[in-house]
Amino acid sequence: MEQTFHLLLYRAFHAQRSFLRPKGAALGLGTGQPKLIAYLDQHGCCSQKCLADYFEIDPAAVCRMLDSLEKGGFIRRTADRCDRRTGVVELTDKGKAAARSWEGCCDELEQRMLEGFSAEEQKKFAEYLTRAHHNLRKPRE
Repeated sequence: MEQTFHLLLYRAFHAQRSFLRPKGAALGLGTGQPKLIAYLDQHGCCSQKCLADYFEIDPAAVCRMLDSLEKGGFIRRTADRCDRRTGVVELTDKGKAAARSWEGCCDELEQRMLEGFSAEEQKKFAEYLTRAHHNLRKPRE
């Protein structure tokens, strides 16, 4: 039975999530939080809006994730007095350590996922995923 791309992509996503979710939980991170600390680790401090825009998710969902990360001591916010969404979010030392550990988990995932792929195949795979994302995000006429 031939499978469609959307099912293949879903299965790969689900397998990735099943591999990584317990590793995030072991670090004290909930669903969706690892990507936020990874972004902050790579890009430095930013606003909640920046995170929501980059990950294409609802700002309220980002706010809930950040609330939990702040309570856990992973991030700190420098909030605008009137609107927390316009304040700056940055990693604490605990958040930086968790980001480094998460990076190791992701490296392990990528090694396992790309086992048997040549360097050229890996490069093409990344290009295909980038192009697919771009195609899905561009407006239709």
